[in-house]
Amino acid sequence: MTQLFQPTLRPGYPDFNDLPWAYPLDDWPERCTRLEEVQRGLSRHPVVFVVYDGTLYAIKELPPGVAQAEYQLLCEMETRRISCVTPVGYARLRSGKDEASALITRYLEGSLPYRSLFMRSHLDRYRDHLLDAMAGMLVQLHLAGIYWGDCSLSNTLFRRDAGVLQAYLVDAETAEVHAPHLEPMLRYHDLQIMEENVTGDLTDLATLGYLSDNLPIHETGESIRQRYRNLWEQITREDVFGPEERYRIQERIRALNTLGFSVREVEVHEDPEGEKLHLRVFVTDRNFYRDRLLELTGVEAEEMQARLMFNEIQEVKAYLSQAQNRSIPFSVAAYHWLEDLYQPVIQRMQPLLEQAQTSETSRDPAELYCQILEHKWFLSERAQRDVGHLAAADDYIQKFGATIR
Repeated sequence: MTQLFQPTLRPGYPDFNDLPWAYPLDDWPERCTRLEEVQRGLSRHPVVFVVYDGTLYAIKELPPGVAQAEYQLLCEMETRRISCVTPVGYARLRSGKDEASALITRYLEGSLPYRSLFMRSHLDRYRDHLLDAMAGMLVQLHLAGIYWGDCSLSNTLFRRDAGVLQAYLVDAETAEVHAPHLEPMLRYHDLQIMEENVTGDLTDLATLGYLSDNLPIHETGESIRQRYRNLWEQITREDVFGPEERYRIQERIRALNTLGFSVREVEVHEDPEGEKLHLRVFVTDRNFYRDRLLELTGVEAEEMQARLMFNEIQEVKAYLSQAQNRSIPFSVAAYHWLEDLYQPVIQRMQPLLEQAQTSETSRDPAELYCQILEHKWFLSERAQRDVGHLAAADDYIQKFGATIR
């Protein structure tokens, strides 16, 4: 069987030449030793997962030319720092007279499809966070001038992020870039499509008997829309205040940073009478704390994880400044946090991280560190004193280590 496999790949990735490209992806299970089974959502196209040197990649079979277009859209989203799967490359496929294309992306480690969040009772607590994550991702897309066109639970993956969830776009087949601004009508259409798709996704699970009877299927999409509206209003509203209230500019910036948004530009102008100031703030991406943490310590984390760690660094700064009776630079506090708190905890938790390699438990060190912080707070409340990070880590291993096997 003759086969044309013409890949376009980013540097630093495998060439994928040893895969059985002469056959449709549906026929690969009997012909490919690199295949792995992972948690996955529903897909309208054939998808397989292959492993190279311990790294998983997703390969999606598409009509001719579609893979290239989706690859380029994912690269554009990556440039705009949208939370999406990492594009690796695409390929043109031809077997005899039949043509197709293949999109290759890196598997999102530690991710969960929505089906897992609704089907597993021990993940119930994440369902409300899922709605916030969906709303936040749509806001992020629309601020970047991107119309999705097929927002659904099936096209989204979720990662744990310090007790909440971060949503990642998986399928960009229908997406369009309308930068710098997305028209209100397109935002309306995206939300309408989201509501219809979310209702369909949940109805499918209900039909299979995976949902509890009291889950409001038809109200869930509307709940995401309302959360979207609330967040959009917080980000895009215009504030009006008096000339003597200029401190409110920094208050607004800090409030947006707390939501995770970095501020690109601040616009202040007087009204014709000169009695009031009008403030508009323009945001970029939702990576404020993760960027600051990476810059200060080299630790990579999700946004809420980074915010918790950033707060710890601020506590370290305050303690050192008081102990030494002088102002300590933030970079010095970050160094002490990394050396005295974060790295010792991660080293102590290494057995748990290694056990998680073969389980469905999150093996992300940053998420595990945040779990230790939560456990430390619980133990300290019970003991009425600060029990310390390492004592919390040891107690966590004793109590929960057996469940990660």
